[in-house]
Amino acid sequence: MEPIRPGSAGWLALLDQVRPVTAGRGAKLSVAAPQIDPLPFQHTVAIALTDHGKWWDQAYFTATARRVDQIAVMTYDSSMPTEGFYGAYNAYQTELALEATPADVDLLMGLPFYWEDKWGHWGRAETVPAGIRGIRLGLGRQDRDRANFGVGLYVDFAATEENWADYRRDWVR
Repeated sequence: MEPIRPGSAGWLALLDQVRPVTAGRGAKLSVAAPQIDPLPFQHTVAIALTDHGKWWDQAYFTATARRVDQIAVMTYDSSMPTEGFYGAYNAYQTELALEATPADVDLLMGLPFYWEDKWGHWGRAETVPAGIRGIRLGLGRQDRDRANFGVGLYVDFAATEENWADYRRDWVR
């Protein structure tokens, strides 16, 4: 479900109600979450200007992560204009997410398995190799031995052979 604005008590209450049901059936409760606010209160300004919350503050991300078995960060549509910026952004998002996610919760960092060129997502910048380089860098800086960590591939029906080759070469290797 999206968008969920940071601070939404209803979202947290829903997770509190759903998790016992999924746990009782032996299923994992998995959610996709927005990116974590790279600057304090940037999400507040973005909501005020655009009426769309692109980021969650780290405390709200933590509150969500504590209520689920798996959380995937949608680290695409970043507006980063180059592969270098996108990689650095992914490194920082990975560090923030690792800080905010309990060790027993699966953490997945999203990779763009689609190509689009528009404001918000520059196809030449948001590439699988750049995303993986950044994720690996953030993981190495923050928690190299983290268990329950991986990447989430969005969206498989738009994936190209090149996306899969990049993934196998840069992540699976």
